Amino acid sequence: MRIAVIGEILWDVFPDAERLGGAPFNLAAHARRLGHEVYLISAVGDDERGRAALERMRELDLPARFVRTIPGRGTGVVSVRLDPTGQPDFTIHRPAAYDFASLDEADLAELGRWNPDWLCFGTLHSMHAGARALTRRLIEALPGARRLYDVNLRRQNYTAELLGELMTGATAVKLNDGEALEVQRLFGRPCRDLAEFAAEFAGQYGWELVAITRGAQGCALWRRGEWVEAPGYRVEVVDAVGAGDAFAAALLHGLGAGWPLAQVADFANRVGALVASKAGAVPDWTLDEAVSLG
Repeated sequence: MRIAVIGEILWDVFPDAERLGGAPFNLAAHARRLGHEVYLISAVGDDERGRAALERMRELDLPARFVRTIPGRGTGVVSVRLDPTGQPDFTIHRPAAYDFASLDEADLAELGRWNPDWLCFGTLHSMHAGARALTRRLIEALPGARRLYDVNLRRQNYTAELLGELMTGATAVKLNDGEALEVQRLFGRPCRDLAEFAAEFAGQYGWELVAITRGAQGCALWRRGEWVEAPGYRVEVVDAVGAGDAFAAALLHGLGAGWPLAQVADFANRVGALVASKAGAVPDWTLDEAVSLG
């Protein structure tokens, strides 16, 4: 399967360490680990963090063909604080190099010939006007790609207007249960439960799939009227940074394999829980570990 991902590359700065991350980078790295062809569209600064990010991409066998180096702009940084349960709180520092990612006509043509199965994008990157326009150009240039919008709300980095535009451009949406409540609040459309939320918003926006993560409780998936809930896996959470992105990569993997929806949900839960049990957004993990979990 071919997956194009657009968005931020940044360093998660913890009190005791720095680890490379950014939701799109994490998703791309986990999808590559699952054996898929992946291109990440982003940018880093001409600085030590940027060079380290590109080196890490090489180690992960993640092509940097569409990752620009932007002189005069620092590689993205976010300060991360973990609560006692391992859940992260983020402070995002902008502008950053990823805000200035770019593609020329030759790049767009190359991506069109590559013909990805999926185009993945999120909210944070598109808060910058140039990045938002670039996402629109990609959607137009890749009409055959299904489009996963990973909502991934970050404090002070989203608006109802932006969410409405991105939701309109999506064919599938992934978000957590708290974000589902926030979307309902922003659009003034309260729902009785998550199943009603998925069906109602999918009907309005034409989504084929809605994936809702629920932390330790697992996840729920809606696809063309089918609703499944899958329990989570008990793990000792080291930090939850990147777990949702690993879930998204595993979700695409299961969908691409043509599995029944319940199997897709279970596999995505496994991979997300496994990553939460390890330090960092893109820790080393194997498919065998995910399959044997629980």
